[in-house]
Amino acid sequence: MKKLEGKAALVTGGARGIGAAIARRLAKDGAAVAVNYSKSAKEAQAVAAGIIKEGGRAVAVKGDMSDAAQARAAVEAAFKEFGRLDILVNNAGRAEFAPLEAVDEKHVKAQFDLNVGGPVFATQAAALRFSKDGGSVINISSVAANSSYPSMSVYSATKAAVEALTRVWAAELGPRGVRVNAVAPGATDTEMARPILGEESRKAIVAATPLGRIGQPEDIADAVAFLASDDARWVTGHVIRAAGGKN
Repeated sequence: MKKLEGKAALVTGGARGIGAAIARRLAKDGAAVAVNYSKSAKEAQAVAAGIIKEGGRAVAVKGDMSDAAQARAAVEAAFKEFGRLDILVNNAGRAEFAPLEAVDEKHVKAQFDLNVGGPVFATQAAALRFSKDGGSVINISSVAANSSYPSMSVYSATKAAVEALTRVWAAELGPRGVRVNAVAPGATDTEMARPILGEESRKAIVAATPLGRIGQPEDIADAVAFLASDDARWVTGHVIRAAGGKN
């Protein structure tokens, strides 16, 4: 029996990159997966179709996670599709970089609404739909939450907030059998990161990474799959730093 057989998951921002890899990995482990998207309908449908082709269950679910009502609705859509919800992966995120003097209200609001508000309202809705046996929430943070990269102050602040939410929710929801953890990726080869990771930057990161390479979406997905499974039944309130050993 697969580790997540009989369980259902919602992966926010599941159409591309890390989110798509997570959706595929959870499905491989037996979970029915709702692949959330905001604008990337074709990509989300392709991810779902690929899962179905491999014999799994999946559906694409639209919803802008920066909007509280849509975040809650995405959770409800996943629950309605599968008749249950056991796993929520808060992956949808936005990364914009600017030096302090260039930060404006739009820069702050856009990132906090999605990176922080999305997990808040999705988790709020999911907690009401988890069964009496509990559930698992996995938040996607970033090594930026605990680093000092110039021009990343607002983005880093949102990810530090995600890690704070993880710790508090673990304490708050633990008595209901709900585990809450996070994965903090380092530099990962995704569509969002490639424009930022120029050749020189990649070389510098690889040189500073003990495992000697850039991360792949599947590296992050494997960590999420562990936290979603019963193998992590005694793990909550924890942040796994998935960065190849780079500080």
